[in-house]
Amino acid sequence: MDAISLLGMEFYAYHGVFPEEQVLGQRFIADVHLHFSTRAAGQSDDLRDTLDYAEIYRVIRETVEGKKYRLLEAVAERIADALLMRWPVEGVRVKLVKPSPPFPGTMQGVAVEIERFRNDA
Repeated sequence: MDAISLLGMEFYAYHGVFPEEQVLGQRFIADVHLHFSTRAAGQSDDLRDTLDYAEIYRVIRETVEGKKYRLLEAVAERIADALLMRWPVEGVRVKLVKPSPPFPGTMQGVAVEIERFRNDA
């Protein structure tokens, strides 16, 4: 299956279990892959035959920045739901990274990655 991907999108939001996370906020990084046949667009070279990347980005940004959630899992689920409801894609894979989790240790961050399909129950 073909995919259209938006990679390394950075947002500032207020998600987290700890009260200070919901007050101070932090960076989040998202990678989103939409399972969508690009054959028609590849043959026609016409924007009408593909997905509007700018509009997809806008919806992802509004979802990440629009409401506070406690869990990365909840944010990722809302992103997937929003994209599946709006575009005729067969599935969506969302990876959401919190690069600076508020606990001791050296790491590049914590992440949640989900994959949802149009025909999921």
